[in-house]
Amino acid sequence: MSDTLDSTTVADSVERPVILFDGVCNLCNALVRFIVRFDASGTFRFAPLQSTIGQALLDEYDLPTEDFDTFVLIEDNECYTRSTAALRVCRTLDGPWPLLYPLVYVPEMLRNPVYRVVATHRYRLFGRKDECPVPSPEIRERFAERALDTT
Repeated sequence: MSDTLDSTTVADSVERPVILFDGVCNLCNALVRFIVRFDASGTFRFAPLQSTIGQALLDEYDLPTEDFDTFVLIEDNECYTRSTAALRVCRTLDGPWPLLYPLVYVPEMLRNPVYRVVATHRYRLFGRKDECPVPSPEIRERFAERALDTT
């Protein structure tokens, strides 16, 4: 895959919901493993915000390409960030997690400050890697880059 991708081409080739996450954040990587565990149907694909695909999708949806403090969900050609993205993911997971989805009706001005506190302090609380770790084989197949290589 080339280092420069046309953002529209990438966005058009995404057939399943894609979660963009901070690839060097320990908390974010733990959340990817959590989502895989509770997503038995394999609904979600993943891409680090720092990756070529992540950058192309950020560009396509007019999101900052150098600020990695948000969780992004691209679903049905729509882009969701922060707590709204997290709650929309919960809605699809197995187990009790869909019970959290009604929190989406709480105004963002109340939900997102809690999200921002965690995002601001995540490196200090959970640490970070020097680079995005190589995921396990189970998770690797769920990365958007791998899925787009076959299209």
